[in-house]
Amino acid sequence: MTIIVTGAAGFIGSNIIKALNTRGITDIIAVDNLSRSEKFKNLTECEISHYLDKHEFIRQLREHALPYEEIKAVFHDGACSDTMNHDGLYMMDNNYQYSVDVLDWCQDERIPFIYASSAAVYGKGEIFREERELEKPLNIYGYSKFLFDQVVRRYMQAGLTAQVVGFRYFNVYGQHEQHKERMASVAFHHFHQYREHGYVNLFGSNDGYDNGEQSRDFVSVEDVVKVNLFFLDNPKLNGIFNLGTGRSQPFNDLAAATVNACRVAEGESALSLQELVAQNLIRYTAFPDALKGKYQSFTQADISRLREAGYDEDFLNVDEGVSRYVHWMLNNL
Repeated sequence: MTIIVTGAAGFIGSNIIKALNTRGITDIIAVDNLSRSEKFKNLTECEISHYLDKHEFIRQLREHALPYEEIKAVFHDGACSDTMNHDGLYMMDNNYQYSVDVLDWCQDERIPFIYASSAAVYGKGEIFREERELEKPLNIYGYSKFLFDQVVRRYMQAGLTAQVVGFRYFNVYGQHEQHKERMASVAFHHFHQYREHGYVNLFGSNDGYDNGEQSRDFVSVEDVVKVNLFFLDNPKLNGIFNLGTGRSQPFNDLAAATVNACRVAEGESALSLQELVAQNLIRYTAFPDALKGKYQSFTQADISRLREAGYDEDFLNVDEGVSRYVHWMLNNL
């Protein structure tokens, strides 16, 4: 049976394809827009049966003309994830309307639909739970994801013809994100900063948080893929779910994990945070005035619904996940 993956050459999409390949699944239609052609590198490790341009895919969807008879599922990870892109016309077409088109078609054809939402729907909130009153996006990217989630909720209330699952991704890091440039993970940027300059810079104290103690729910793409496949294996499960670890960790932990993984690879010993700071391997810069009052110092996914759905695997912590990611970057970038 065929599986369709949109955003196939992107960060999460390409990792999903690799995981499907590990299961022996290669009848995969990879859908993407390769106008930025460097993304193709993410597909060179993948086995697929066909590549389809995003715009041709949309045309065939709208005409119900896709020439595939037995489609097991659609993983919809095709979107612009640049939170600094303020072109509302583009973002709403690419992130919102595109998603509506794929959802409509999947429901018409009774095909499971597993898609990428985002923790950006919560804006500057301090409680991260899948409830409408907690959702107040701050930018057009977050709004495009938020609005589509509302469409999904209406579908669920009316009654579904096939599985629909959305994941609100928190701070995902891991292999195959290098094409994202400024929107790549903090782990990616820490790695390159350390390799180029020999140290990592973090924000200093602000808003009651000490140097480098602002924290995020950092989740490895390895875990993200496992959760996606869990729902593929359980097609009777539906809903919108937070996808983080449920554990917030400070940027100090992330920087220390990155530097120490590089040091160990170079034959040096790992150091404590205090030692890394004392040796100027982790440094702090004054918190920018322009960000004061606008910066989110804490995120942590409430993953109660994910656990209630039956997903009981442990998530990698920052030290485990970043060490694996650094090893991959040292060997592949």
